[in-house]
Amino acid sequence: MTTIERAPDWSGEQWQTRARAWVDEQVTRAGRQVTGQVEARVRPWSLVWRVPTDGGPVWFKANNPGTAHEAVLVAALSRLAPQRVLTPIAVDPQEGWSLLPDGGESLRDVLGRDPDLKHWERALPGYAELQRATASQVDELVVLGVPDHRPEVLAGLFADLLDDHESLRIGSEGGLSVEAYDRLRAELPSYAERCRRLADIGIPATLQHDDLHDGNVFAGSDGYRFFDWGDASVAHPFGTLLVTLRSIRYADELSADDARLARLRDAYLEAWTDRYDRRTLVEAADLAIALGAVSRSLSWRRALDTADPARAEYADAVPGWLEELLGV
Repeated sequence: MTTIERAPDWSGEQWQTRARAWVDEQVTRAGRQVTGQVEARVRPWSLVWRVPTDGGPVWFKANNPGTAHEAVLVAALSRLAPQRVLTPIAVDPQEGWSLLPDGGESLRDVLGRDPDLKHWERALPGYAELQRATASQVDELVVLGVPDHRPEVLAGLFADLLDDHESLRIGSEGGLSVEAYDRLRAELPSYAERCRRLADIGIPATLQHDDLHDGNVFAGSDGYRFFDWGDASVAHPFGTLLVTLRSIRYADELSADDARLARLRDAYLEAWTDRYDRRTLVEAADLAIALGAVSRSLSWRRALDTADPARAEYADAVPGWLEELLGV
């Protein structure tokens, strides 16, 4: 497994010089030339540069230690599911760096012009195809550093997370109340039983994006491609539906029981109907969605594995997702 030893100082002159030299070298190797100044976006979990070149913009991304697996993951996905992701121009697994070509407009851009859910109905089967293509390689992905959130281990991860009082900010503003914490402790046996049920259904674990919304999907003429894999884990595939269906629901102001959401769920599940009946798939989807809050909380904890003071802006996400198990 490749990891970054410590959080880099992205604002430091030494780091900036080294990163820019790497980008320039990789762009040159790709037969291009940098033509202007980079545009930067910095979050606690990553730094992204838009780099103009004579062949169109390219995108440099540096990850913090908690999301460093993204660099090697995008390289692996370009091999395992090349039609569903961008092929990186270059990757440095030791640094947690990746350089990607421009992917064009996002699904969010498309929906802004044409807010028809048919676009999601077309995109989701391609994502399911990517998941099916990676199912046989999950052990390799874990070795590469992709977090393991399979149902067989998820209850143990939940228990460990409850021991992390600092991340849960128990009794602090924006954190878990003592009452909520005690209720979550009491929820552990039930949570573990549901994890066992989900595992027993037998749908193989695979790569799970864990933040699949319309801003993380390219919608080009050559089909839909999926990106921004920093939250990804090896997990039950259907856990994806937690964020995806919720994001669609909020964007379109739909009720939780809207038939259009069920249709999108079924369009996604279609990829597994060669082995499982529809009723079993829906049961598994319901379980995976209900259990997924722990995965989201763990993803946020990794993303905030940094000394960057800006992390405080997002710190409520770790306890906030866990509260969802209580219906808060």
